[in-house]
Amino acid sequence: MGKGDRKTRRGKTYRGSYGNTRVHGALPAVVGAKPTVTKPAAAKKAAPKKKSA
Repeated sequence: MGKGDRKTRRGKTYRGSYGNTRVHGALPAVVGAKPTVTKPAAAKKAAPKKKSA
């Protein structure tokens, strides 16, 4: 778990290699692709308060 470890990000940076831990650049944008739309989380209504006797 340091500079010599090939599986960690620090080890990949030290060796100058790329892989799953240290991806080289971002994925290319696809032409004509629709942007992802995130829906807001549905708000839950609070339970009605019970009346005490």
